[in-house]
Amino acid sequence: MTTEHLRLQCGPRVLDLDRPRIMGILNVTPDSFSDGGRYTRVDAALARAREMVAEGAEILDIGGESTRPGAEPVGLDEERRRVLPVVEALSAAFDVPLSVDTMKPELMREAVAAGAGLLNDVNGFRAEGALDVAVEAAREQGVALCAMHMQGAPQSMQQAPQYRDVVAEVEDFLAARAATLQDAGVPRAQILLDPGFGFGKTLEHNLALFRGLPRLAGAGLPLLVGVSRKSMIGALLGDRPVQARDPGSAIAALLAVQAGARVLRVHDVGATRDALTLYSALQADAVDAQDMRGD
Repeated sequence: MTTEHLRLQCGPRVLDLDRPRIMGILNVTPDSFSDGGRYTRVDAALARAREMVAEGAEILDIGGESTRPGAEPVGLDEERRRVLPVVEALSAAFDVPLSVDTMKPELMREAVAAGAGLLNDVNGFRAEGALDVAVEAAREQGVALCAMHMQGAPQSMQQAPQYRDVVAEVEDFLAARAATLQDAGVPRAQILLDPGFGFGKTLEHNLALFRGLPRLAGAGLPLLVGVSRKSMIGALLGDRPVQARDPGSAIAALLAVQAGARVLRVHDVGATRDALTLYSALQADAVDAQDMRGD
């Protein structure tokens, strides 16, 4: 499975996508489902970012508003207070692309000015003004845009999600958002798409969507997959608690790569990097052995 291009421009930095890249999650929120409250201070966020970069993170994704099921919205001023000092500190400290996970157009603009090279919107740039701000940032600053599929809103998205065909509907949505961005002048090399596991989807929907990843990747634009520590991992492992889901998350990330994912959004960067390193080495050895046999 290949994409039509193998580069993602994130402002002044460019990521080659000839191999999968790891996006480390940095939640600067008090209420995120996995690590809420741990990195709300700038010094704590900086220390965690340093750990993830050392473990192999090639993008850092900063979020100041929890989007877990049932999460309450956060006002612009509060989200701004949480996010911007961290973006500024990380931009000065690290030579890796910074992503900001937000739905608010005002914060998108300010985050880019503070050093963000990727805007990651779980709402697919559908909020009023979000598309205009994102397109402007992409065209003028070379910022990458990640559009995700979500049915409903975080407050209610898991109450009764319904689809006739989840893979087809997510595929159509992502294709439409990509077309909208391209029609507005955003180059393909600055577009990333996310099927949105767990965002308005039951376990059955998530499983069908995972099986459909090769179909989504076949559209040609790079896919971001984020299943790290999510409820689908816990449910498949017998109601495993959040902090015990990292081995399952690493396996799921590896399977997503085999299905065509190019960016993996994860909490446990080290375990994911180890899984990818072993996979790459063992695959190469298997190919070499096959060549030596003449098969």
